[in-house]
Amino acid sequence: MDLVPALEEPLKKVLGPATAKVMAEHLGLHTVGDLLHHYPRRYEERGQLTHLADLPMDEHVTVVAMVADARLHTFASAKAPRGKGQRLEVTITDGSGRLQLVFFGNGVHKPHKELLPGTRAMFAGKVSVFNRRLQLAHPAYELLRGDDPAESVETWAGTLIPLYPATAKLESWKIGKAIQTVLPSVQEALDPLPPTLREGRGLVSLPEALLKIHRPHTKADIEDARARLKWDEAFVLQVALARRRHTDALLPAVARRPSPDGLLTAFDDRLPFTLTDGQQKVSKEIFDDLATEHPMHRLLQGEVGSGKTLVALRAMLAVVDAGGQAAMLAPTEVLAQQHHRSITEMMGELAEGGMLGGAEHATKVVLLTGSMGTAARRQAMLDLVSGDAGLVIGTHALIEDKVQFHDLGLVVVDEQHRFGVEQRDALRGKGRQPPHLLVMTATPIPRTVAMTVFGDLETSVLDQLPAGRSPIATHVVPAADKPHFLARAWERVREEVGNGHQAYVVCPRIGDEEEDPKKARKTAEDEAEKRPPLAVLDVADHLAKGPLTGLRVEVLHGRMHPDDKDAVMRRFATGDTDVLVATTVIEVGVNVPNATAMVIMDADRFGVSQLHQLRGRVGRGSAAGLCLLVTEMPEASPARQRLTAVASTLDGFELSRIDLEQRREGDVLGQAQSGTRSSLRVLAVIEDEEIIAEAREEATALVARDPELADLPGLRTALDALVDEEREQFLEKG
Repeated sequence: MDLVPALEEPLKKVLGPATAKVMAEHLGLHTVGDLLHHYPRRYEERGQLTHLADLPMDEHVTVVAMVADARLHTFASAKAPRGKGQRLEVTITDGSGRLQLVFFGNGVHKPHKELLPGTRAMFAGKVSVFNRRLQLAHPAYELLRGDDPAESVETWAGTLIPLYPATAKLESWKIGKAIQTVLPSVQEALDPLPPTLREGRGLVSLPEALLKIHRPHTKADIEDARARLKWDEAFVLQVALARRRHTDALLPAVARRPSPDGLLTAFDDRLPFTLTDGQQKVSKEIFDDLATEHPMHRLLQGEVGSGKTLVALRAMLAVVDAGGQAAMLAPTEVLAQQHHRSITEMMGELAEGGMLGGAEHATKVVLLTGSMGTAARRQAMLDLVSGDAGLVIGTHALIEDKVQFHDLGLVVVDEQHRFGVEQRDALRGKGRQPPHLLVMTATPIPRTVAMTVFGDLETSVLDQLPAGRSPIATHVVPAADKPHFLARAWERVREEVGNGHQAYVVCPRIGDEEEDPKKARKTAEDEAEKRPPLAVLDVADHLAKGPLTGLRVEVLHGRMHPDDKDAVMRRFATGDTDVLVATTVIEVGVNVPNATAMVIMDADRFGVSQLHQLRGRVGRGSAAGLCLLVTEMPEASPARQRLTAVASTLDGFELSRIDLEQRREGDVLGQAQSGTRSSLRVLAVIEDEEIIAEAREEATALVARDPELADLPGLRTALDALVDEEREQFLEKG
């Protein structure tokens, strides 16, 4: 272990305080090890040698030639009014043509001494035109000396120049020089990979990988290095997650098995339909987990409308059957109210525990949100602490310290991407023993992202839609190119309403916001978005007075009073409103089977998975759904390509791949798991699917054999660094 300090050496000792300060502040690099893991973004080749006769314009070229002529000119300029400005013009030839090189100012002294007529050298630079002649300004050059210039040419021209992620304060070549200084320390890098894993997969050692990534001789060197470093990232992250799973699995929990003729059986008997095969399979996985004496940690991914809520409700009822309580955490009040309403409707008299007319096995279902009145809130909290309420549905209000449970057995988190790990843990801390945890998301997550972000959870997938669901047709409406398409869109809405159905119109903005003058200035400068996004209040007004005159149009947005929101949703659900103009508050969970059409205004302002979520609000009944994506973006723009992708498939998993390929992974991984993204430098979540899957298997097996990682000091060091990084991110978020 004596060797560790070489990589833990602070950079200020090695590079001096000034450079170290810039590296720490702008690049987050503090130690020699940090700097060695700051990998090149790409490599510039000094290039294939080019004949002077066929030089391409505006490209970086490397030529071998002889100096034919060199002249130093002195001239007056604003900076050198007394005629002290200097320009060196050098003409070179390779027999096929001639080319001028030019050097200015302080850059003339060295070439003036070295580039004498008759000298052979290699020159690299960007070709430009001056006075109708081709030239290279300030080219890099290497003099060719020795008996065999050909050998020297090959070596120099083939060199790969690493280009590093840099900052205005610290150019790539300065970072390269700093790395050159610390490169000898790579020999002392402790290897995080177990030797058997490394040898079994034919990976180079860590010191060799670091040398090859920073000083490659060939492209094969870069491939070797990247293959090895990707494994490091995937494996260390998966070991961290495997240890979290291992620790969680050792926690005690109460096994919750439903009684044979209890609440769950009574509920199943009430259902007017049979569960899909997918729902039965996933329910079995969940019930098997609930029956163990260690807490379940499961992620339930379901396509929009695949019946996740029903699966979660059956799990909650099984826990109530077994004498415990279950809590469902929803990200918004609208969704919490919606869940509460649909769950009590599905349960009927089974939700009337303690009330006259309640069924034999009935329990109480309470709602707890931040905006409830004091009396209702106090009663809900009383029902929880006494155990009268078997089920509670709520928002973040459930996490508050004051909320206590009689015996919390299961926590269901809806729409996981809205909650961080710490909120999940806060609710779990409310049980006398750790409760079981079921996390649900309707945003399909590619398998590898699930392994990377939710790697501490087992995954179940519901990808089968219940029988009777209708297909949704999606079309892009190019409002700027073809305004008559937009007019036709409103006609389609009228037709749907005429057939007894209802429609949503979604806008990115509410419309009663205070205009921030700074923001307004910025928008005006921003060419891509000349006008602010369309707003609910303006669009609703325009539609009611124009294209949809005579229809019952209402608005819904997040800043309305909860009672008003609830009233609007109820009127829409009962069919008293024809068209609901809303923000994305309707994105998740809102279930009105009679709504068949949706028009999304400024659709290019929404992400791919958000559009998919919104679209899932229609086509929930037996009539076919229609979704129109209105945009003013030109046909060739990336935004239009995104919309075309959404229109072309209803497969959420396919769309999530497209989404991830089009955006930086960081946006997708987001803050779902503190610090994860910051630890990925060469690993790409979609491309490196196989590596991640294999690393997960290896990590799980290793942690099962040796949870303390006693024989792997290098892996323990790498984990400490990762966990520190996670903790930092975690605190920043807090």
